[in-house]
Amino acid sequence: MKVLVYAHRLQIGGTQVNSIELAAHMQDHFGYEIVFCAQPGPMEELVEAKGLKYTPAPDATVHPSIGRMKTLREIAHDQSPDLIHAWDWWQGLDAYLALYLPSRVPLIITDMMMEVTKVLPKRLTTTFGTPLVTQAARDSGWNDATLLLPPVDVEINSPTAVDSSLFREKYVDPDALTVVTVARLSASMKLDGLVRSIYSVEKLDGNVKLQLIIVGDGTERRKLEELARQTNERLQRDAVVLAGSIVDPRPAYAAADIVIGMGGSALRGMAFGKPVIVVGERGFAKTFLPENADAFLYTGMYGVGQGSTSDCKITAALSALTEEDFDREALGVFSRKFVVQNHSLDAVGSVLNDVYQSAWARRLNRAGTALDTARTTYLYFRERRFRWPSRDPLKTLKSTEAPQSVGSP
Repeated sequence: MKVLVYAHRLQIGGTQVNSIELAAHMQDHFGYEIVFCAQPGPMEELVEAKGLKYTPAPDATVHPSIGRMKTLREIAHDQSPDLIHAWDWWQGLDAYLALYLPSRVPLIITDMMMEVTKVLPKRLTTTFGTPLVTQAARDSGWNDATLLLPPVDVEINSPTAVDSSLFREKYVDPDALTVVTVARLSASMKLDGLVRSIYSVEKLDGNVKLQLIIVGDGTERRKLEELARQTNERLQRDAVVLAGSIVDPRPAYAAADIVIGMGGSALRGMAFGKPVIVVGERGFAKTFLPENADAFLYTGMYGVGQGSTSDCKITAALSALTEEDFDREALGVFSRKFVVQNHSLDAVGSVLNDVYQSAWARRLNRAGTALDTARTTYLYFRERRFRWPSRDPLKTLKSTEAPQSVGSP
């Protein structure tokens, strides 16, 4: 079976890594012929490394995109895919209008947002990234909502997979405990946790010597660089280091004593056997522990706090993890076991294979399509926020990305 995987712009991002690694797994382990379509970007290197057939998509800042829909129709005419798998709602709308409605090619949409994207058609096979959001979609009338947890390649993301010596030599203070965060430096969701992490390192300086290394790039880099400069000046050492984007961020995870992150970044830190502080929005921060593992599995590696701008949650979590009697190694072992059991490519790929086969078997059932299309069209024009640019504007990213920028936050 030939599958057209239509993904987001190949900039740094967890969803991009997920779509690429999972597509390669489906090709290598289940025999699907994958055609991978996405706007060019630094993650093309990973697409090539995974041996995927790549077709570029044109730039677009609003969706649906006429240019992208035209390209999708051209690819479909040339490649004749049996199935389309679109990642994120904006690609989903493009594929829905360009290919699903005028043809009989079944479409699957994967939406990894932390809430249900209402504009998506309800009758399509749609996967969501947490049990919480999947259940919310079912309660809202999605006929075929399926849980597809974020995948992690646990073979290449493991405690023994990479040599971190060069990263340590370049960035790490050997006299400090190393705290690493790998993230896109954007105002949306990420900035809050990054700022609070910097404040926490300074607040704890009298009790424990910490060094925070931030790996990533984005629109908020200058703001974070200035905050780091001020912090380092007060502490008279390189307590906060912005490493920029790194082609392969695995040495950063391997060099960490503690990882701070959300979503895929948190999961990759856990795959490396590191204790992880999960951050979110509105002041949320909580250490992943055996007693809250089921809760995180249900909600995802993310949370929403009470709205406090204080760094007290991260500060308390870091303080507890750096106590002499806290067994960080044991927590790391448990964390990796959790990821292997729930998020490995084998586990997630098996679910996606079932989704593909089910969608293909039901490909001729198009009852209710007209009504569903009318609903999507109405919501699209009512909820004008859906026509805002997707993620960070391309021109802004180009102006701030480091030359070597490729990675997987």
